[in-house]
Amino acid sequence: MTEEFAIVRNGRDKDESYEEDEDQTVHEPIISLPEVQVPTLEEDEEELFKIRAKLFRFDSTEAPGEWKERGTGDVKLLRHRERNTVRVVMRRDKTLKICANHFVTPFMELQPNCGSDRAWVWSVLADFADETAKSELLAIRFANAENAKKWKEHFEEAKSIVANQILIYSKNYDDKFQSKEEDENEEDDDEEHSEGPSSSDENNETNNEKEDSRVCQQVASELNKLTLTATNNLNQSGDVVKELNKEDSAQ
Repeated sequence: MTEEFAIVRNGRDKDESYEEDEDQTVHEPIISLPEVQVPTLEEDEEELFKIRAKLFRFDSTEAPGEWKERGTGDVKLLRHRERNTVRVVMRRDKTLKICANHFVTPFMELQPNCGSDRAWVWSVLADFADETAKSELLAIRFANAENAKKWKEHFEEAKSIVANQILIYSKNYDDKFQSKEEDENEEDDDEEHSEGPSSSDENNETNNEKEDSRVCQQVASELNKLTLTATNNLNQSGDVVKELNKEDSAQ
Protein backbone atom coordinates (compact mmCIF):
# COMPACT_ATOMS: atom_id res chain seq x y z
CA MET A 1 0.00 0.00 0.00
CA THR A 2 2.81 2.35 0.78
CA GLU A 3 4.48 1.81 -2.60
CA GLU A 4 1.18 2.31 -4.49
CA PHE A 5 0.49 5.50 -2.51
CA ALA A 6 3.99 6.72 -3.32
CA ILE A 7 3.49 6.00 -7.03
CA VAL A 8 0.16 7.82 -7.12
CA ARG A 9 1.64 10.77 -5.25
CA ASN A 10 4.62 10.97 -7.56
CA GLY A 11 2.25 10.81 -10.53
CA ARG A 12 0.16 13.70 -9.13
CA ASP A 13 3.26 15.75 -8.47
CA LYS A 14 4.37 15.22 -12.06
CA ASP A 15 0.95 16.18 -13.38
CA GLU A 16 0.78 19.28 -11.17
CA SER A 17 4.24 20.42 -12.18
CA TYR A 18 3.25 20.27 -15.80
CA GLU A 19 2.50 23.70 -17.19
CA GLU A 20 0.41 24.03 -20.27
CA ASP A 21 1.38 26.54 -22.90
CA GLU A 22 -0.48 29.86 -22.44
CA ASP A 23 -2.65 31.23 -25.21
CA GLN A 24 -0.54 33.84 -27.05
CA THR A 25 -3.28 34.90 -29.48
CA VAL A 26 -3.61 38.68 -29.92
CA HIS A 27 -7.12 40.01 -30.62
CA GLU A 28 -7.08 43.26 -32.57
CA PRO A 29 -9.94 45.73 -31.84
CA ILE A 30 -12.59 46.03 -34.51
CA ILE A 31 -12.59 49.84 -34.29
CA SER A 32 -9.44 51.79 -33.47
CA LEU A 33 -10.13 54.84 -31.28
CA PRO A 34 -7.34 57.40 -31.27
CA GLU A 35 -6.37 59.08 -28.03
CA VAL A 36 -8.05 62.48 -27.66
CA GLN A 37 -6.43 65.26 -25.67
CA VAL A 38 -9.11 67.21 -23.79
CA PRO A 39 -7.95 70.72 -22.80
CA THR A 40 -8.70 71.82 -19.26
CA LEU A 41 -8.05 75.53 -19.97
CA GLU A 42 -5.50 75.38 -17.16
CA GLU A 43 -2.49 74.82 -19.41
CA ASP A 44 -1.32 78.45 -19.17
CA GLU A 45 -1.70 78.60 -15.39
CA GLU A 46 0.39 77.45 -12.49
CA GLU A 47 -1.06 75.92 -9.35
CA LEU A 48 -0.48 78.04 -6.26
CA PHE A 49 -2.42 75.88 -3.83
CA LYS A 50 -4.76 72.87 -3.81
CA ILE A 51 -6.79 71.35 -1.00
CA ARG A 52 -9.86 69.20 -0.55
CA ALA A 53 -13.07 70.89 0.61
CA LYS A 54 -16.86 71.06 0.28
CA LEU A 55 -18.48 74.05 -1.42
CA PHE A 56 -21.92 75.63 -0.83
CA ARG A 57 -23.86 78.45 -2.45
CA PHE A 58 -26.64 80.56 -0.95
CA ASP A 59 -29.90 80.21 -2.86
CA SER A 60 -32.00 83.35 -2.45
CA THR A 61 -34.65 82.39 -5.00
CA GLU A 62 -36.64 80.61 -2.33
CA ALA A 63 -38.16 82.13 0.79
CA PRO A 64 -36.43 81.83 3.12
CA GLY A 65 -33.05 81.49 1.43
CA GLU A 66 -30.91 78.47 2.22
CA TRP A 67 -27.44 77.05 1.68
CA LYS A 68 -27.18 74.38 -1.02
CA GLU A 69 -24.24 72.08 -1.63
CA ARG A 70 -22.41 72.55 -4.93
CA GLY A 71 -19.94 69.72 -4.63
CA THR A 72 -16.98 68.09 -2.91
CA GLY A 73 -13.52 67.95 -4.42
CA ASP A 74 -10.19 69.72 -4.80
CA VAL A 75 -10.28 73.53 -4.79
CA LYS A 76 -7.31 75.25 -6.44
CA LEU A 77 -5.79 78.69 -6.80
CA LEU A 78 -4.42 79.06 -10.34
CA ARG A 79 -2.18 81.93 -11.45
CA HIS A 80 -1.88 82.85 -15.11
CA ARG A 81 1.76 82.93 -16.20
CA GLU A 82 1.43 86.04 -18.39
CA ARG A 83 -1.54 88.07 -17.10
CA ASN A 84 -0.91 87.32 -13.38
CA THR A 85 -4.61 86.80 -12.77
CA VAL A 86 -5.60 84.27 -10.10
CA ARG A 87 -8.64 82.01 -10.34
CA VAL A 88 -10.50 79.88 -7.84
CA VAL A 89 -11.31 76.60 -9.60
CA MET A 90 -13.05 73.63 -8.01
CA ARG A 91 -14.20 70.37 -9.63
CA ARG A 92 -16.48 67.70 -8.25
CA ASP A 93 -15.11 64.27 -7.51
CA LYS A 94 -15.47 61.58 -10.21
CA THR A 95 -17.45 63.73 -12.68
CA LEU A 96 -14.85 66.55 -12.57
CA LYS A 97 -17.64 69.01 -13.28
CA ILE A 98 -16.75 72.60 -12.36
CA CYS A 99 -18.57 73.94 -9.31
CA ALA A 100 -16.51 77.12 -8.78
CA ASN A 101 -14.71 79.27 -11.33
CA HIS A 102 -14.05 82.95 -10.63
CA PHE A 103 -11.22 85.45 -10.45
CA VAL A 104 -9.75 86.66 -7.19
CA THR A 105 -9.91 90.42 -6.59
CA PRO A 106 -8.25 92.51 -3.85
CA PHE A 107 -11.69 93.44 -2.52
CA MET A 108 -12.77 89.89 -1.60
CA GLU A 109 -12.92 89.17 2.10
CA LEU A 110 -13.16 85.73 3.69
CA GLN A 111 -15.53 85.83 6.66
CA PRO A 112 -16.01 83.04 9.22
CA ASN A 113 -19.22 81.10 8.71
CA CYS A 114 -21.37 81.19 11.86
CA GLY A 115 -18.26 81.40 14.00
CA SER A 116 -16.85 78.14 12.64
CA ASP A 117 -13.06 77.84 12.54
CA ARG A 118 -13.07 75.53 9.52
CA ALA A 119 -15.41 77.37 7.11
CA TRP A 120 -15.27 80.65 5.17
CA VAL A 121 -17.87 82.76 3.36
CA TRP A 122 -17.20 85.28 0.59
CA SER A 123 -19.11 87.15 -2.10
CA VAL A 124 -18.38 86.83 -5.83
CA LEU A 125 -19.55 89.30 -8.47
CA ALA A 126 -19.09 86.91 -11.40
CA ASP A 127 -18.75 83.14 -11.05
CA PHE A 128 -18.60 81.11 -14.29
CA ALA A 129 -19.29 77.63 -12.91
CA ASP A 130 -22.46 77.44 -15.02
CA GLU A 131 -20.71 79.00 -18.06
CA THR A 132 -22.53 82.29 -17.46
CA ALA A 133 -21.48 85.05 -15.07
CA LYS A 134 -23.54 84.98 -11.87
CA SER A 135 -23.25 86.86 -8.62
CA GLU A 136 -22.88 84.31 -5.85
CA LEU A 137 -22.48 84.06 -2.10
CA LEU A 138 -20.23 81.06 -1.53
CA ALA A 139 -19.20 79.10 1.56
CA ILE A 140 -16.40 76.55 1.77
CA ARG A 141 -15.83 74.01 4.54
CA PHE A 142 -12.63 72.09 5.26
CA ALA A 143 -11.89 68.94 7.20
CA ASN A 144 -10.26 70.84 10.06
CA ALA A 145 -9.27 74.30 11.25
CA GLU A 146 -5.69 73.87 10.07
CA ASN A 147 -6.77 73.39 6.45
CA ALA A 148 -9.09 76.37 6.71
CA LYS A 149 -6.20 78.51 7.97
CA LYS A 150 -3.99 77.39 5.07
CA TRP A 151 -6.69 78.35 2.58
CA LYS A 152 -7.03 81.77 4.20
CA GLU A 153 -3.27 82.40 4.01
CA HIS A 154 -2.96 81.39 0.35
CA PHE A 155 -6.10 83.31 -0.56
CA GLU A 156 -4.59 86.48 0.94
CA GLU A 157 -1.37 85.85 -1.00
CA ALA A 158 -3.40 85.56 -4.20
CA LYS A 159 -5.10 88.88 -3.43
CA SER A 160 -1.70 90.50 -2.94
CA ILE A 161 -0.45 89.16 -6.29
CA VAL A 162 -3.48 90.53 -8.09
CA ALA A 163 -3.29 93.91 -6.35
CA ASN A 164 0.40 94.42 -7.22
CA GLN A 165 0.72 92.75 -10.63
CA ILE A 166 -2.46 93.72 -12.47
CA LEU A 167 -2.68 97.25 -13.82
CA ILE A 168 -6.24 98.05 -12.81
CA TYR A 169 -5.49 97.02 -9.23
CA SER A 170 -1.89 98.18 -8.94
CA LYS A 171 -0.90 100.87 -6.46
CA ASN A 172 0.38 103.27 -9.11
CA TYR A 173 -2.89 103.11 -10.97
CA ASP A 174 -4.88 103.69 -7.80
CA ASP A 175 -2.65 106.60 -6.75
CA LYS A 176 -3.02 108.25 -10.12
CA PHE A 177 -6.79 108.23 -10.08
CA GLN A 178 -6.94 108.90 -6.36
CA SER A 179 -4.97 112.12 -6.80
CA LYS A 180 -7.27 113.09 -9.65
CA GLU A 181 -10.32 112.47 -7.50
CA GLU A 182 -8.76 114.45 -4.64
CA ASP A 183 -8.19 117.43 -6.97
CA GLU A 184 -11.79 117.27 -8.14
CA ASN A 185 -13.01 117.03 -4.57
CA GLU A 186 -10.92 120.05 -3.58
CA GLU A 187 -12.44 122.06 -6.41
CA ASP A 188 -15.93 121.02 -5.33
CA ASP A 189 -15.15 121.94 -1.72
CA ASP A 190 -13.85 125.35 -2.78
CA GLU A 191 -17.05 126.02 -4.68
CA GLU A 192 -19.22 124.87 -1.79
CA HIS A 193 -17.36 126.84 0.89
CA SER A 194 -17.06 130.04 -1.12
CA GLU A 195 -19.67 132.61 0.00
CA GLY A 196 -19.74 134.43 -3.29
CA PRO A 197 -17.73 135.19 -6.39
CA SER A 198 -14.12 136.15 -5.85
CA SER A 199 -12.76 139.65 -6.55
CA SER A 200 -11.04 138.42 -9.70
CA ASP A 201 -14.34 137.00 -10.98
CA GLU A 202 -16.06 140.32 -10.23
CA ASN A 203 -13.36 142.24 -12.09
CA ASN A 204 -13.69 139.95 -15.07
CA GLU A 205 -17.44 140.40 -15.14
CA THR A 206 -17.08 144.20 -14.91
CA ASN A 207 -14.57 144.29 -17.72
CA ASN A 208 -16.80 142.12 -19.87
CA GLU A 209 -19.77 144.41 -19.25
CA LYS A 210 -17.69 147.47 -20.17
CA GLU A 211 -16.47 145.80 -23.34
CA ASP A 212 -20.02 144.87 -24.36
CA SER A 213 -21.21 148.41 -23.68
CA ARG A 214 -18.40 149.89 -25.77
CA VAL A 215 -19.18 147.58 -28.66
CA CYS A 216 -22.87 148.50 -28.49
CA GLN A 217 -22.04 152.18 -28.54
CA GLN A 218 -19.85 151.72 -31.59
CA VAL A 219 -22.57 149.82 -33.38
CA ALA A 220 -25.16 152.48 -32.49
CA SER A 221 -22.84 155.23 -33.72
CA GLU A 222 -22.27 153.47 -37.02
CA LEU A 223 -26.02 152.94 -37.43
CA ASN A 224 -26.64 156.65 -36.78
CA LYS A 225 -24.05 157.58 -39.38
CA LEU A 226 -25.64 155.26 -41.91
CA THR A 227 -29.05 156.65 -41.10
CA LEU A 228 -27.89 160.27 -41.54
CA THR A 229 -26.15 159.39 -44.79
CA ALA A 230 -29.25 157.70 -46.12
CA THR A 231 -31.42 160.66 -45.06
CA ASN A 232 -29.09 163.16 -46.77
CA ASN A 233 -29.09 161.09 -49.93
CA LEU A 234 -32.88 161.03 -49.93
CA ASN A 235 -33.07 164.78 -49.38
CA GLN A 236 -30.62 165.42 -52.15
CA SER A 237 -32.53 163.16 -54.53
CA GLY A 238 -35.73 165.02 -53.58
CA ASP A 239 -34.18 168.38 -54.36
CA VAL A 240 -33.03 167.08 -57.72
CA VAL A 241 -36.51 165.87 -58.54
CA LYS A 242 -38.00 169.25 -57.60
CA GLU A 243 -35.57 171.09 -59.88
CA LEU A 244 -36.38 168.77 -62.77
CA ASN A 245 -40.08 169.34 -62.25
CA LYS A 246 -39.55 173.12 -62.29
CA GLU A 247 -37.62 172.91 -65.52
CA ASP A 248 -40.35 170.81 -67.13
CA SER A 249 -43.09 173.24 -66.08
CA ALA A 250 -41.12 176.24 -67.36
CA GLN A 251 -40.75 174.66 -70.77
